[in-house]
Formats: sequence, C-alpha cells, structure tokens
Amino acid sequence: MNVLDLARSQFAVTGSLHFLFVVLTLGLAPLVAIMQTRYVLTGKPVFERMTRFWGQIYVINYAVGVFTGLVMEFQFGLSWSGLSHYAGDVFGAPLAIETLVAFFLESTFLGLWIFGWNRLPKKLHLACIWLVTLTAYASAFWIMVANSFLQNPAGTVLKDGRLALTDFGALLSNPSLVAAFPHVIGAGLVTGSLVIIGASAYHLFRRTAEREFFRRSLRTGVVWANIGIVIAVGAGYAQFGAIGDLQPGKFDGAAPGAALGFMIGFANILHLILFVVLLPLLIRDVLARSRWIHPILMIMTPLPFMIAIAGWLAREIGRQPWVVFGRLRVQDAMSPGLTPGMVTLSFAAFAGVLGMLAIVDYLLIARAVRRGPGQVALGAAEDGAPSPAPALAL
Repeated sequence: MNVLDLARSQFAVTGSLHFLFVVLTLGLAPLVAIMQTRYVLTGKPVFERMTRFWGQIYVINYAVGVFTGLVMEFQFGLSWSGLSHYAGDVFGAPLAIETLVAFFLESTFLGLWIFGWNRLPKKLHLACIWLVTLTAYASAFWIMVANSFLQNPAGTVLKDGRLALTDFGALLSNPSLVAAFPHVIGAGLVTGSLVIIGASAYHLFRRTAEREFFRRSLRTGVVWANIGIVIAVGAGYAQFGAIGDLQPGKFDGAAPGAALGFMIGFANILHLILFVVLLPLLIRDVLARSRWIHPILMIMTPLPFMIAIAGWLAREIGRQPWVVFGRLRVQDAMSPGLTPGMVTLSFAAFAGVLGMLAIVDYLLIARAVRRGPGQVALGAAEDGAPSPAPALAL
C-alpha cells in the first residue's frame, strides 16, 4: 500500500473504533435520563436502581471513550495538515465549539450527576443528567456540522488559496446536515436500547432473582429501540434526496455501495424484528417470559454497532476522491513528507491503543452486567446512611 492508502485506512479504522463509543453514549444518555425521570415522578425504587445500574454502564463507556477522541484529534495534525491549511478556518470552528463548549459542559454536568447522588435535591440531580444528554447531543451536532461541511462546503468562498466562511447560517442549515443529524440520534437510541435489551435478556434467560428489574429494563429497551429505528430509517431515506443533488453517483462504487447494502439490509431486518416480533410480545406482556427468544436478543446486541459503522463508511467512502467535496482532493489534504513507514507506525500505534480501549470497555461493561444491579457503586449510600430500598415486584 502507498502512503495515501495507508493514511486513509488509518483514519477509517480509528474513526470506526471511536464511533463505537460515541453511538453508545448518545443512546444510553437519554435512556438513563428517562429512567431517572420516572423515579422522580413515581418514587418507585426500581426506577432508581435502573438509573444507577444503566447509568454506571454509561459512565464506563463515556470514561473510556474520552481517550479515543484524543486520538482522532492527533490524526488531523499528524496526517492531514493540508486540510487544516486549506479549510481550517471553517472546519476548525465547529470542532472548537464542540471541544470548548459541548464537551466541557457535558463533562461538568456528568461530574455533578455522578457525585451528586444523595447530595443534590432530586429534581436538581435529575436536571444534571438531562443537561448531560443535551450537551452530548450538542457535541454530536457540532461534529456533524463539521462533517457536513466536508460533504458540502456551503457558505464558503475561496480567498488566497484557502476557504473562508461567509455565511455561518448556511453552515448550520447545510442540506447534508438536516437529515444526517437526526439519523445519528436515531442510530444512538437503537444502539443504547439493544445493549439494554441484550443485557436484560441475559439475566432473564439465567432466571436471576432480579426478574422485575430486568423485565422493566427490557420493556424500556424495546419501546425506545422501536422509536429509534423509525427515526434512523426515516432520516436515512430522507438523506438520499440531498445526496442526489449534492453528490450524484456517491454510492456507485463497489465499496460505498456494499457498505450501503449492508446498512439498509440489516437495518430493515432489525426494524422487522423489533416491530413485528418484539413489540407484539411486549404488548402481550409475555416477552420477559419468552425464554426461547432471549438468546436471539443477546446475539442481536452487536448488530446496531455494525450497522452504524457501515453507514459511516458509506457516507465517507462515497465522497472519494474528495476530502472537501469538489474543492480539496485527498492527496492534497495529506501532510507533506509522510513516508509509508511513518504512517504504518502511527497506524499500528493508534489502532492498537483504540483496539485496547475497545476491549477494556467491553470487559468492564460485561463485568458490570454480569454482576447485576445488586453490586452498583454509582449512587450507593455512604457509610452510616440508609441504603436504598430494594426493588420489589411492583
């Protein structure tokens, strides 16, 4: 492989690994907030325990995922300085907003939520997790603004060999952004819900003592997975109109076409299973008792991750040979002086670090799931304080 192919492969692999963390974060945050809202409104202990248990899964994924974002930042400076020189004044603006505003606010509110258990008033504590959710979505929004600019450099003009922003509103109303952002939100909801469904099915299949806890968790996952898949599929098809106008022939190549066949095919299969099989069983209130389907639900857990990666690859590969569509080619965006050996070394280092973090994330989440809600440190009562009431079969 030449240096260009190596650099492209490096970005594809590391970007895909990073997105695994992002899509789960976007899915779990609102679901945890909804669980805590139900606890504050009803006062039922089972919803508090659900909030603490699934919130701990969210915190694990967020904490490990933060480091993967740093690797992505390194790549731009190391391998793609041509992009920074040509379009940094435009492309860097939403990334800076995402880092300085959304990311730091999200971290602050998450810290208040983590350490505010048993300290903050219930409603103020609830507000913290909703602010975590909103800032997580704000972070995703600004990332999608930057990505949509690469797909369609709206609101810019060429001055002295560099792109300059002339219309910030055009950047925010980019046709490439309008349907893409809801699509990402829907994909996140499906991913977070399938993790909850798979983990709940694991415990229900094992017939653990926490049957009521995981019955309610399974119900929550199925309901929001159906909502998420409708948003994701609807927004996904809505993007085709804009793509046809902005990038005709985007999916004509073998690689983007295959990624798009995979994404559409498996998304439709998942939609069919959720709507035709799981939702009727849930309405009849027999899903938790239908032990035959629980292994299938466990096997389905990785599916939304694979669909999300396929969708991201289709969106990015189909833009080739452009980094900034119609303005800057990939080979012109690369940093000068790179050699195959240099890129191979950084590729191995970045992929190794992200791969290790992905494995650590999986092992930590799997261990937390196996332990169940009875061994959750998040929100546990301090020594000398009364412990939360156990979940009852309500």
